Amino acid sequence: MSVSGKKVTIAAATATESDAAAENSPSVIVRGLRRVFGDRAVLDGIDLTLYTGDFIALLGPSGTGKTTLLRILGGLDTADEGKVVVPRARSIVFQEPRLVPAMKVWRNVVLGAPNMRAVKAQAIASLAEVGIEKHANAWPRTLSGGEAQRVALARALATEPGLLLLDEPFAALDALTRIRMHDLLAALCERHRPAVVLVTHDVDEAILLADRVLVLADGNIRLDLPVDIGKPRLQSDPRFLKLRERLLEQLGVVAAAGAGPVEVQPAN
Repeated sequence: MSVSGKKVTIAAATATESDAAAENSPSVIVRGLRRVFGDRAVLDGIDLTLYTGDFIALLGPSGTGKTTLLRILGGLDTADEGKVVVPRARSIVFQEPRLVPAMKVWRNVVLGAPNMRAVKAQAIASLAEVGIEKHANAWPRTLSGGEAQRVALARALATEPGLLLLDEPFAALDALTRIRMHDLLAALCERHRPAVVLVTHDVDEAILLADRVLVLADGNIRLDLPVDIGKPRLQSDPRFLKLRERLLEQLGVVAAAGAGPVEVQPAN
């Protein structure tokens, strides 16, 4: 399709292509991606490849295009130029759970299904995966923040997406709940094996969860850093601390030795 006179290609793999794809075949292909707002290119020639089971985290101050890239991958925004190939089945989890208040929890999991009663067992199975099947018949307003986000994860994974997009899904949670959600997400991704893109401002969260951490700046990927540490990862591990130091340096943040988690603040 054509946008603003520039050529843009956005495609989704068909079910047959997805079924036939090998584990090492690209799941997401982005080439020369540009997105312009006014006279500013928020994304200016992004190239990115993800494989089945890859987990990447996007870091960078606010305004560097992290969420814009995620929205384009999810089909919620359009590119001005470039090529984007993504799996047909995609799911997005936002910072807010975005549950429908007038629907019980299990119905929120299978939202959009043509016959929701027929898939109630599937909904409850998905809730069991995230440890809250006992709340299947509850109303969303009765859930805690962590429970509501577990429902959002169950809903996202119920369709077995080839690409899972996470836009700061744990930012509003307390520290203890956040740790538990990290462990849950890691286990779910290992079981379902989608390609995952996580937008976060938390450097430690990025290192704990991702296989690669990308730093965005000036419309481009400034750093694509592999996280070569086995899981589970400890924040006290010297390799963890070394990666943390390098990422903070790239982000222009100076942290005291032994300091706790650091979140990248919006640029002034």
